[in-house]
Amino acid sequence: MARNLYGPGVRMGNWNEDAYLEEERMKDFLEKRDLGRLLIQRNRALKKNLLKQMQLSVSEDGYVHFGDKVMLVNPDHPPVEEVGVYQDGDVSLCMTPDEINAQLTDELEVPCGLSAAKSKVPVARNTFTILSVGRDTSGQVLRYGQDFRLAITGGLENRMLYLTSDHRTLLKSSKRSWLQEVNLVDEVSHLNCWQAAFLDPQLRLEYEGFPVRANEKLVIYHRHTNRALVAHRHLFLRTYFGKEIEVAAHTHLDSHRAEKPKNYWMLVTGNPRDSSSTMLDLPRPPAEDTSAVEQAMGLNTQ
Repeated sequence: MARNLYGPGVRMGNWNEDAYLEEERMKDFLEKRDLGRLLIQRNRALKKNLLKQMQLSVSEDGYVHFGDKVMLVNPDHPPVEEVGVYQDGDVSLCMTPDEINAQLTDELEVPCGLSAAKSKVPVARNTFTILSVGRDTSGQVLRYGQDFRLAITGGLENRMLYLTSDHRTLLKSSKRSWLQEVNLVDEVSHLNCWQAAFLDPQLRLEYEGFPVRANEKLVIYHRHTNRALVAHRHLFLRTYFGKEIEVAAHTHLDSHRAEKPKNYWMLVTGNPRDSSSTMLDLPRPPAEDTSAVEQAMGLNTQ
């Protein structure tokens, strides 16, 4: 009667080659682990840099200055023409690296994507620095109609990326709306120059050259293409940090030729009472909180 003479201790085939391959895999794994090149290590390092706690600049005179660290926040507004799923609440402009490329390299990709997320906590991915164009004017007040740049480090001390945009082409446009794309690059040029415009278009010329107040609504225009920064709350993107909304450069006008709330932004500064929060966390004084009165009178406060 035939019996099976092979047991677990019997080595068959290219067992010696398999043993050496397994040993090489272990050596490669240990080497990558010691150098911090494993995907899970790169993932943790990237998130640690981008989610690093930041401290915004505190405005003592109520205005925005060159060199200030601020958050760009699109204030909450109800949907008017959008249908379907809609992101409510205040959303802040954030840098959003590509999910795949971020795990293949130690550096941030260029150009780097942008999105808007529902976050009021100042971290490295949503804290921008206001820089002057040309001569150094650090500490001076930013004025309406004056060119400026918005730069972000993303938690890396040795690199700075600039908010930029350019005309839409067949091969280059925003992912969901197919409008003018906005992203981050590391090259200084005329394409990363922006201007702040007063909210009321009828008073815009009168306010030209006036200081820009912090934490108040305004419109941010791209200098080269004359398109306004916009947050599309009904268009969602799958990002490295989950589902967020699309940011583009396009001026949405209403019947009165005025920008719509999706084009409104605020340059939010830090809370002087708490370095880890913003001015949005402070309760509004009763004299300024007139929303209840306006609602009772039937006025549209948005």
